[in-house]
Amino acid sequence: MSTKPDWPAGYDRIVHDTIGSTMTEAARVAASLTSPTWIMAHAQTDGRGRRGRAWLTPSGNLTATLVYRPTTSAFEASQRSFVAANALYQALSAYVAADQLSLKWPNDVLLNGGKVAGILLETSAHRAEIDYLSVGIGVNLQTAPEVADAVFVPTSLAAAGVDVTAVDFLTTLAATYSAQEVLIQTEGFARIRSDWLAHAARLGDVITARTMTDTITGIFDTIDANGNLVLITGAGAQMIPAADVYF
Repeated sequence: MSTKPDWPAGYDRIVHDTIGSTMTEAARVAASLTSPTWIMAHAQTDGRGRRGRAWLTPSGNLTATLVYRPTTSAFEASQRSFVAANALYQALSAYVAADQLSLKWPNDVLLNGGKVAGILLETSAHRAEIDYLSVGIGVNLQTAPEVADAVFVPTSLAAAGVDVTAVDFLTTLAATYSAQEVLIQTEGFARIRSDWLAHAARLGDVITARTMTDTITGIFDTIDANGNLVLITGAGAQMIPAADVYF
């Protein structure tokens, strides 16, 4: 049984019963916040994922957004998706065996090969510097939504025999995210990248990346110093900044 950590110092939280989208709410209140703040909702009616896809939020699952102002460029802020992935890996490891978990580039966490969590980043930037960063996280705690033709069939912690509330899981996640934020500030993205690769799904295997314009198949070699996916193909190394990945 996991021992719930303390809420991390310096972070606030706002919990709603029902909201349209925690990401939308984060954008609405960002300018008024004085500390990094987690915004959580027990029910979300208009959630969204990458590329505008709907994010389904059945009752009992976690939907939350961390909104804050890291002192970084807009480009470097995108690396927080790997910070979030590492934090999710650590948080989920408090409830299930770590060898059941893996990290799927660019922003998913797998549990026994099924999607258990996803990450969405949004920024508001003024020239090269960001005004705020929103890190949206959804975790299937109690229920796995039914998604037609899903390549990575959604799963949940409950399916692995774990019963945890959204509020308790958020406390665990807030603590691990805080620790990962310290790591990127003190040791840089190289440390975050190394830790992410240690848990990467299908590293060294042949995978397929589908961009908006192309489909590329090759050996998953690494992620580079900027977080790009690197595939080894017949044409050599291909660096891919954004894509959907299939095994």
